[in-house]
Amino acid sequence: MKKAVIILSGGLDSTTCMGIAQAQGYELYAVTFDYGQRHSIELHCARRVGEHYKVADHRFVNLQFLREIGGSALTDPNLDVPLSGIGEDIPITYVPGRNLLFLSIASSYAEVIGAQAIFIGVNALDYSGYPDCRPEFIERVQSAITAGTKAGVEGRGVEIQTPLLHLTKAQIIRKGMELSVPYELTTSCYQGGEEACGECDSCRLRLKGFAEAGYTDPIRYRVRP
Repeated sequence: MKKAVIILSGGLDSTTCMGIAQAQGYELYAVTFDYGQRHSIELHCARRVGEHYKVADHRFVNLQFLREIGGSALTDPNLDVPLSGIGEDIPITYVPGRNLLFLSIASSYAEVIGAQAIFIGVNALDYSGYPDCRPEFIERVQSAITAGTKAGVEGRGVEIQTPLLHLTKAQIIRKGMELSVPYELTTSCYQGGEEACGECDSCRLRLKGFAEAGYTDPIRYRVRP
């Protein structure tokens, strides 16, 4: 059976990727990164999602040094998560180098287990403007993986799959609902409370997506705008 590594954060997008990979007939391998994010609830959600999909293996990778580097409201407790809505500029929730590191490590894992694909839930439409969620970033990382791995130079390279790249959040949710993706097990909130805040960029995008898709988000919110 063909194998896929899914970069699983415990959020809506990566969990949708898990459902898509399963529907495409892949044996599922998950990798989740503890990068010093300001809360651990998404790691708990990732574990539950992995259990739901009965993944063949689930690796949790420690990247806590990103907290020491700082520079992001998601890793630096001295920076506040913005609650004012999505603006034009790259927000302070951007984590420098995050997806570059994630894909590099996932490619190593994929090469060792002989996987054909890496699934990552990046999106270039309904997103916060992060540069490492854009098509040109994915294209360049793909080129590096192909040129810089044994599997790649031998013609057995792993392919980065970005099935959500050009979908709106509503389209992503509709696709997930068709595949019975367990959104009740996920979280998207940057604040990381027992209840999602409903006010950060990520919560706003998620709630807007569910509303436009015609569904009710199954997770609990402190505030539903």
